[in-house]
Amino acid sequence: MGGGNPETVNLEVCFRSLMVAGGSQEKVERSMVVMQGWKDLPVELLLRILSLVGDDRTVVVACGVCKGWRIALSLGLTNLSLAWCKNNMNNLVQSLIPKLPKLQVLSLRQNYSPQLEDNDVETISKHCHELRDLDLSKSQKLTDRSLYALGHGCPHLTKLNISGCSGFTDASLEYLARCFKNLKYLNLCGCAKAASDRALHAISCNCNGLQSLNLGWCEGVSDKGVISLAAGCPDLQALDLCGCILITDESVVALANGCPRLRSLGLYYCQNITDRAMYSLANSLVSSKHGPWKIKKGDQSGLMNLNISQCTALTPPAVQAVCNSFPELHTCPERYSLLISGCLSLTSVHCACAAQANRASRSAFPNHAY
Repeated sequence: MGGGNPETVNLEVCFRSLMVAGGSQEKVERSMVVMQGWKDLPVELLLRILSLVGDDRTVVVACGVCKGWRIALSLGLTNLSLAWCKNNMNNLVQSLIPKLPKLQVLSLRQNYSPQLEDNDVETISKHCHELRDLDLSKSQKLTDRSLYALGHGCPHLTKLNISGCSGFTDASLEYLARCFKNLKYLNLCGCAKAASDRALHAISCNCNGLQSLNLGWCEGVSDKGVISLAAGCPDLQALDLCGCILITDESVVALANGCPRLRSLGLYYCQNITDRAMYSLANSLVSSKHGPWKIKKGDQSGLMNLNISQCTALTPPAVQAVCNSFPELHTCPERYSLLISGCLSLTSVHCACAAQANRASRSAFPNHAY
């Protein structure tokens, strides 16, 4: 099974370590005599060897070692990331993906320069019908063709990250929403052309089980779109509206009333937000307990992360009311989850544990009468 390629040598080292773990050196030598090539190893052992190597680059090498490796990967590989690829990711997709029909998780994040094109996504949709989780973030060359292809070929997607994909329009996002009715996680950060109120309405009508949505810096989103989401997606747990400059208190009121499981809300630079929004959040804990929505046993209740940085219209009493209602919101440095950067008027707001720490420090240094 020898070979000069360092990656192949790594595969052989892992094979020997597995054999040693299961018996003596003599047993290893006998096995090596019987098995003259990778093709003699069972699929399960090949996949175990690959898992020990623990590097997605090795998948590329293994596909070229022999037929045995290609069969093993075709039958058993479910997770793959090519985000490490600096050049020619599109060529890798075209050569690898047709050999990996069992993929369920695929990361093609463009950490370097944009490489993927529509025909690459069409190849994925043609061969990966079991795909559940797809990351195409920063793929700036992609157009609506890609989303139409995914909607047609990958019906089981529950998690999709297309943040930074500026070439998509709301027409393709509407189509996608109709195809992916089981979608749970959707990242649209920076997709300003795609994330319109019309697209959000389509999401609210079709993706009722949506749990996490990132709309950061989608400046065309208004109250109309967010109110639709709140009405159609009651299971929403995380929503990022950072930089959505058109939204007002109406959006937050709708979320407070319609999404009782909301745990994380990003309102950074939403400068139309006022105290009314904060008081609606503070009261939402009560409405979720006694209103029409029932919190399932074991579910964590209430906001755990809130970003209101640069929301300069807010006052301390309103924000303190939110902090008092949700004990998982923290202003203390160790567990910082209430973000108020740029709001100098809110420096007096404190969480329960910060208040306890202040009381403890005062008791440690009692005042003396002179």
